[in-house]
Amino acid sequence: MSSSQHPVALSLERLGGGDVRLLALVMMLPLIDGVFPALILAGALDDPLGAVQIGLLIFGGSATVAVILAEMSGTPREQATIVLLVGVPLILLAAIQAALAPAIGSVLNDATITRFAALVILAIAAKTASATIGDYLPNPGVIIGLGLVASFEPNGARFTLMDDPALVANATLAAVIGVGFALAVALGGPYLREYMDIDRFRFGSAVALGLLPLSMLGMAFGQAPLAALLVAGVFAINFPLERDSDAESTDHAETAAVGMGPIADGSGGESDADSTELEEPETDHDPGTYPGDDTTDTEGRAPWL
Repeated sequence: MSSSQHPVALSLERLGGGDVRLLALVMMLPLIDGVFPALILAGALDDPLGAVQIGLLIFGGSATVAVILAEMSGTPREQATIVLLVGVPLILLAAIQAALAPAIGSVLNDATITRFAALVILAIAAKTASATIGDYLPNPGVIIGLGLVASFEPNGARFTLMDDPALVANATLAAVIGVGFALAVALGGPYLREYMDIDRFRFGSAVALGLLPLSMLGMAFGQAPLAALLVAGVFAINFPLERDSDAESTDHAETAAVGMGPIADGSGGESDADSTELEEPETDHDPGTYPGDDTTDTEGRAPWL
């Protein structure tokens, strides 16, 4: 089981067998269940910045991070090879779906499919945040299927390929960004496993996914989902500088404590020795006789006489 307890990764893990298959299921799921084509038709990939946002949230995201860091074995180089084996077909399929998007969009109502795409993203965000909530929500593929039925308009059907080369380029860019993100996670795996809180990043990703439908529906959120994801990534990292400073302060405190021990003991010893040296030696002379004087003291005679 995934050590991060990621709900989406856990559900796919039951279907997966091996690192390649599990990673392929996680990264290609948006292409399989229709989420990515729905996002294309909804206009989420109309500009390059939107493509970067979709690539990080849909193809990358917390599920990909959880699978790479918690499930995949081998060296970073071996994991990077697996990512490329999955990533190259993913990029090709994303470009093909973008090329077919105009033909698909000709028989669908854009406003209706956009609303259903927003519902799908909200469902994925809820599943990412909590497995309990996800149990009560329908599968994203079911929501997309209902959206296709509700938005179907066969009157304007036409078969068109490569109607918008910029859209195909943005869709390809989104896939490349997602694969590049997964590749960076695989190469930085040893560091991220030590310093990254996967579950903290998962909750931050859920928040970012929750903001994405609001920006798709025309609300003034812009690139807020991308910003939320970046903030989640920053807060998920436990920077080693804090640990080093704490360790350094502890070492200084221990050194000071060790150094003060001998000083205190030495000062005490010296004071004892000094007090011993300053003490006047005891003599057996009579108080009334001057040392070295052999005469006998008489009444009324001063001791120095």
